[in-house]
Amino acid sequence: MSLATDPPSQSFRLSMLLNDTRYRGYTFQVIALLALVALFTWLISNAITNLAALGQDIDFGFLGQPAGYDINQQLIPFVSTNTHMRAAIVGVLNTLLVAILGCILATIVGVVVGVLRLSSNWLVAKIMSIYVEIFRNVPVLIWILIVFNVMANALPSPRAFRGDDPDASMLFNAFAFTNRGVYVPKPVWLDGSSIVVGVFIASIIAIFALRRYARHLLYSQGRELPVLPLSLALFFLPTLAAFFAMGQPISLDYPALKGFNFQGGLQIRGSFLALWLALSLYTGAFIAENVRGAILSVSKGQSEAAASLGLRPGRIMSLVVLPQALRVMIPPNISQYLNLTKNSSLAAAVGYMDITGTLGGITLNQTGRSFEAILLLMGFYLAISLAISGIMNLYNNSVKLKER
Repeated sequence: MSLATDPPSQSFRLSMLLNDTRYRGYTFQVIALLALVALFTWLISNAITNLAALGQDIDFGFLGQPAGYDINQQLIPFVSTNTHMRAAIVGVLNTLLVAILGCILATIVGVVVGVLRLSSNWLVAKIMSIYVEIFRNVPVLIWILIVFNVMANALPSPRAFRGDDPDASMLFNAFAFTNRGVYVPKPVWLDGSSIVVGVFIASIIAIFALRRYARHLLYSQGRELPVLPLSLALFFLPTLAAFFAMGQPISLDYPALKGFNFQGGLQIRGSFLALWLALSLYTGAFIAENVRGAILSVSKGQSEAAASLGLRPGRIMSLVVLPQALRVMIPPNISQYLNLTKNSSLAAAVGYMDITGTLGGITLNQTGRSFEAILLLMGFYLAISLAISGIMNLYNNSVKLKER
């Protein structure tokens, strides 16, 4: 009787890189990678050679030179004698401000409109459909200009608040809506205010932890906690207790009309409001369609089964339908968040100084360093896009359907 033995293993040969299926895929990937590296190397070398022929070299030293211009919208202090680097940082912060607030408002609008489009009320559903179709089929630049011109022409000038216009009056003696922007009270931080802010942040974290625990308790044991009253208590009570315990370390500086303009308070410029609202409403229309499609992808049997258990329609939507629809709506919504961030570069149309207006606009024109400025712009938008994609993909992995 003969014993079956394994065939002798063959020694590695270079021909196996193409003939052996175990190595062929890796071979083609390495070849493609080398070709891509060679292409980029040639492009960069060609650009450097052409710039040298024109008497220009790649130098980022201009970032340390004085900017020589002012920026109307500032999250950090900036004067014209500061460097181009600081001007670029101010532009980056302005871009991030619009992008973050725009994504938040667009998500809220999109979810609400997407749910209302499926409402059994004919009038509500049609109004939401009209909103979606109008905003989706008009370029976002047009909406930015429309919102900006409406605010500039419909709202009164600051001097009208002296009594020239009976319709111009401050809301609650604290908020003034003018064609130059909105003036709101500005917080004044005193000693001990950081403790109050820390307690407030801890309260927000506690609210999320409470909602997570309540969801786990509901799904595992069927017990329902009064999440809304507990969340409101966590939101207000600890912060108020810390506020009074520290001797009220936070006060407000109210805007007041002095001369022909308001002094004090905080001015939210019309250019920022126009850009933020236009981008949010425009992107919200696309998110609404993603939400509507995701809800329709959930089987009707899920809603019917929940209704047979006695759940109200609102609870069915929040506990049964939306959690299952999340895994469908999140991937396309990532693209919408990226589009909103990149569309913020249209800020120059209304005079909002974002990174495109500072680094890619005035700085580029003053220094003539177009290649370096465009390269930095590309790097910034690439980094912020990858960051948004990474964060949303992590969230998508946490809510996607887990297979047994």
